[in-house]
Formats: sequence, structure tokens, C-alpha cells
Amino acid sequence: MLPDVTMVVSNKRAARIAVSSLFFLTGLCFASWASRIPDIQQALHLNDAGLGGVLLALPVGSIISLPIAGILVSKYGSRNVLLLAATAYAIVLPSLGLAHESWQLSLFLMLFGFCGNLANIAVNTQAVGVEALYGRSIMASFHGLWSVAGFSGAAIGTLMTFLHLPPLYHFLIISAMAWTIVGFAMNHLLTHSGNESSTPTSLFKKPDLFLFTLGIIAMCSMICEGTMFDWSGVYFRRVVEARPGISGAGYAAFMSTMASGRFIADYLTTRFGVKKMLLGSGLFTAIGLLIAVIFPYFTTSFLGFMLVGAGVSAVVPLIYSAAGKSKIMSPGMALATVSTIGYLGFLFGPPLIGFVSQATNLRIAFALIAVMGASISIMSARIKF
Repeated sequence: MLPDVTMVVSNKRAARIAVSSLFFLTGLCFASWASRIPDIQQALHLNDAGLGGVLLALPVGSIISLPIAGILVSKYGSRNVLLLAATAYAIVLPSLGLAHESWQLSLFLMLFGFCGNLANIAVNTQAVGVEALYGRSIMASFHGLWSVAGFSGAAIGTLMTFLHLPPLYHFLIISAMAWTIVGFAMNHLLTHSGNESSTPTSLFKKPDLFLFTLGIIAMCSMICEGTMFDWSGVYFRRVVEARPGISGAGYAAFMSTMASGRFIADYLTTRFGVKKMLLGSGLFTAIGLLIAVIFPYFTTSFLGFMLVGAGVSAVVPLIYSAAGKSKIMSPGMALATVSTIGYLGFLFGPPLIGFVSQATNLRIAFALIAVMGASISIMSARIKF
């Protein structure tokens, strides 16, 4: 007997909502931590150099988790790993408000990064499975909800700071919200998402040329994203010479189009295809950065940063979706492989800007990042999707 169509559609929709809610959870937890960094820095009496050293622990934890995540997802399934990682992520968050010494915060941040990226690989593997059920591109909308969660977490953090609520109590509130989301989602996640295998896979399996190229494209995009996250405000303050009260306008411009772009990227991908979307994304990113470099004025830089946000918005979701369809690896292993390469952009991109800027100036550093944007288009043109 054929399954009832209404039931199939209902289950498919329930799975999409459940996975969406867990994307929101991961974004909310991360943004909640980020929103209280200044308060924690002040509480621990850290100077900028000390804070920079402590913050490095988070990407280190993420990098450590990447190959392990692929193994766990392949062996135990993305649903089980996601539920465990999301719960752990919410448990570790309050510990960041308990740290009284920099070494304690570094340790907790490393664990926070580990759990967060483990959840990231598992939830993206679930997203690949849900996308397969729909038979069309929906990956970008999941990542769009992560961005919305970022805005929400920042807004809640601002409110908590205004109310003088200590980070610990703020984080406990977010944890309670996260556990509620996990409880709601757990019965609607896919039992098997994609080609998950119960057979352990080699921890360091060599990727084929296709996956390696996807990883390099992701790395170029993440270099651009990391630059915007960490240096857009500095660029507006030093180069554009914006007033202190509006120096964050560049970051706001970037984030607004990155978030909104993800909600229309699926429609555009269905209409134009993955290759054309990636070609356009790279061009938008490069042109936006060059506009800000060549015309370093408020209006032109603002518009340029909006183009950058629109450009990078779809790249990582499209790359993850393509990686999840790998013929030589399970979705979890393929995503972990591509993420391992791509995450190097987040890790080394912002420091690279600092070194180049110190040796030359910030405009030249941003021009170098424009080359990364152009590289997205160049490599996408040479790969067959």
C-alpha cells in the first residue's frame, strides 16, 4: 500500500521545521556568547592581546572536532549526534559565564567550539537529507535562520547588558530555551539522512578533486566572511572615517544582505542553477570589496559591503549541499572534509588582514580579499555540478 500523501508531506514539513529550529539554536547560542564578550573581557581584566589569545581557543576546538564529527555522524547517525551535540552546546554555554581566570575561559571556549561544530556538521547532514526529500534547493534557508538567530542573540544580549544581568544568568536563560528546542525537535528529525553508513570511515580519508575544490571555494568565501565579521567596523572607522556612533554601519550592511540573501538563494538556485549562482556570488563579493577600496566613502562603502553580504550569502550553503551528494563519502564525512578545508578561511583570514594591513594599509588588505571573492567565480567555472 502506498503511504498517504498528506502524511508524507506532513512528516517532510515537520522534519524541515525541526532542522530549522536546530539551526536557530546553534546560531542563538553562538551569538549569545559573542554579545557578552566585552563584559567578560572586563570581568576577567583582559587586555586586547589577552582577549585575542583566549578567543583563539574557540576555532581550535572547532578544528579538532571536524574529522571526529564525520566519523561520529557516519557511525551513529546525524540525528543521535545532533541531539547529543546540541544538548552539550547548551550545557557548556553557561560555563563561559563561570570562568574566573583566562585559562578557564580558554578551556571552556575550546569545548564550546568543539560541541558547536559537532552540532554544525550533524545539523547540515540532516539538512542534506531534508533537501533530498524536497527534491529542490532549500539549504540556504536553513543557513538564513542561523543568521536570524545571530540578530536575535545580539538583540537579547544587548537587552541583558542594559539590564545589568550577569552573563551567567543570561546564558542560563538561553540554555533553557535551547533545551526546549531540542525537546521539540527530537521526535521529528530524520532517522537516516542521506547515505549514512554504520560502518566507521577512515578518520583522514583523502578527498577527491571535487570535494577538495568545494573546500577551497568554501575557504575563499569564509575568508571574506571572517574579514567582514572582524574588520568591517575597523575599515569604516579608519578608512571611511565614519563617526564612532556609526562605525558599525558597514557590518550592519553586510549582515542585512547576507541574512536576507539566504532566504531568496534557494529560489534563485532552482531557477539559475548552482554554477551560475556561485559565479554571481564571487563577482558580487569581489565587486563589492573593490567599490569600498576604490571609493572609500560612507555611501559607496556601505553599498559595497551590501554587495559582499549578498555575494557570500549563498556560497557555503550551496557548497555544503553539493558536498552532501558526494559519491565517495557519506554526507557526514563529506561535510566534515569540506568544512575542515573551508574553516581555515575563518581561522587564518582575519589575522592575514592584520599582517597585510600592518605591512601596507587596510585598503590593500581588502583588495587582497577581493581576489578571494573573484577566486570563487574562477573555481566554480571549472567544476562540474
